[in-house]
Amino acid sequence: MNLYFTKILSLFVCPVGLTLLLAGLAGLLWLCRWRRLAGFSNVLAVLVLWVSSTPVIAEFLYGSLERQHPPVAVADAPTADAIIVLGGAVGQPLSPRLESDLNAASDRVVHAARLYRAGKAPRIIIAAGNLPWEKTLRPEAELIADLLVEWGVPRAALLLDTESRNTAENAANARALMAQHHLHTALLVTSAGHMPRALALFQAAGVTVIPCATDLRVVGERQGTVFAWLPEVTALELTTLALKERLGRWVNDWTLPPSEPLPEHP
Repeated sequence: MNLYFTKILSLFVCPVGLTLLLAGLAGLLWLCRWRRLAGFSNVLAVLVLWVSSTPVIAEFLYGSLERQHPPVAVADAPTADAIIVLGGAVGQPLSPRLESDLNAASDRVVHAARLYRAGKAPRIIIAAGNLPWEKTLRPEAELIADLLVEWGVPRAALLLDTESRNTAENAANARALMAQHHLHTALLVTSAGHMPRALALFQAAGVTVIPCATDLRVVGERQGTVFAWLPEVTALELTTLALKERLGRWVNDWTLPPSEPLPEHP
């Protein structure tokens, strides 16, 4: 229920959905002959879309998430019992693709491989199932595992969670795998903007994790130029991601009870 609730709610609070909602309201008010209110709703719809599409707003909103857990060089990362890498990084090999597709978050997989090769942990937990409404051929965890093996990680070092559909389920299933294999600490690898919510969910699930952020998207801010206030599609996407992260954090804080921590080393 949490998965569908968050997805539906996000449609109404994210910029495009909110713009369409306000535009639809304007049309309804116009039909009801409330012309002044209809005009106000139309102007508000345009403002929401414009402001959400400006780089200065997008970089502020998403950058404030990324700065909470700055990236650490692989050489400076601590050691742990495992590396947990979250999905959302590899697209399905659906026709006409011949192979899996690496998307903007694929830095997660690369970073996990680098941490493993640097000897930071002997196991990698891949937490990546598929959303029930998407067309899929294989669980994303299997696609990520194939890439890691191709990049030199032994398959025996991999533990797969192919069932989780969101970050809360990532945390719960990773906890079960860690308990099953007597693992107590983990390096958590995900996008920097996603790390605050992911870290909170893993801690709430009782998993001792150390943030290892990657996939930074706010770099070389343009806040001092006129282009920072001109709308861009990429800025709209970044604003949408930032709002979804905050919405997801609110929903999770409201719906998920904390869990007991995993037992310490004997």
